[in-house]
Amino acid sequence: QVQVEESGGGLVHAGDSLQLSCRASGPSINRYRLAWFRQAPGKDREFLATCNWSGGDSIYDDSVKGRFTISADSAQNTVYLQMNSLKPEDTAVYFCRARRRTGTDEYVYWGQGTQVTVPS
Repeated sequence: QVQVEESGGGLVHAGDSLQLSCRASGPSINRYRLAWFRQAPGKDREFLATCNWSGGDSIYDDSVKGRFTISADSAQNTVYLQMNSLKPEDTAVYFCRARRRTGTDEYVYWGQGTQVTVPS
């Protein structure tokens, strides 16, 4: 069973930086691609960023491009999200997702999320 666990959230001031971590474990975890999402109160969960286990092939949503950076440490099975210049609108629960696609199947696992709060 694949498990995904986020950490690193907290309460920060506008303009501050914060780094989130997502550690994944389980069989064939290196065949999964990890991605970061967030969900603000009353809003849908939205995609933020993803990369491969080498930290390459990174893709960002336009809303965070230039402020957030995703990276990976394959030896630690951990993906990071460095968030800079945080704004009140970044307040949300941040989730990590592990996904693997085979020819006909898709396997998706989510973490419990970590809260990031940026007071206005």
